Amino acid sequence: MDVVFLIARILFVIIAITGAIGHFLQADAMTQYATYKGAPLGKAGVILSGIGLGVGGLMVLLGIYGDLGALIIAATLVPISIFMHAFWKESDAQAKMTEQVAFNKNVALIGGALAFFVFFAATSPTLTITGPLFTV
Repeated sequence: MDVVFLIARILFVIIAITGAIGHFLQADAMTQYATYKGAPLGKAGVILSGIGLGVGGLMVLLGIYGDLGALIIAATLVPISIFMHAFWKESDAQAKMTEQVAFNKNVALIGGALAFFVFFAATSPTLTITGPLFTV
């Protein structure tokens, strides 16, 4: 099962790490696109989201504070999904469908990140969250 878990982690983080690389190598073009889409923070937002995807992806891949890394990926993908893939704002049918597919992909990745969080937290807790509503 360890090999299957390693393969799952590799497959999951491919999109995060390659996305992070793109955020850094194409920061100016991504900044223009993010501005066009109405995303806040401009270039800082592009760089911060690249850092979130890259650091979170490496943490999950290497299993070093994997639970925290999974939460970082999920937290990074939420604003990306809302600002960059707002299919509900599109009037063109083709653009709406394209953005909805990208939005749904991100929602699935958020779900996967949360599943990794639960698994890492249950098997080797490195991050403990307690409160009146939940204990992880």
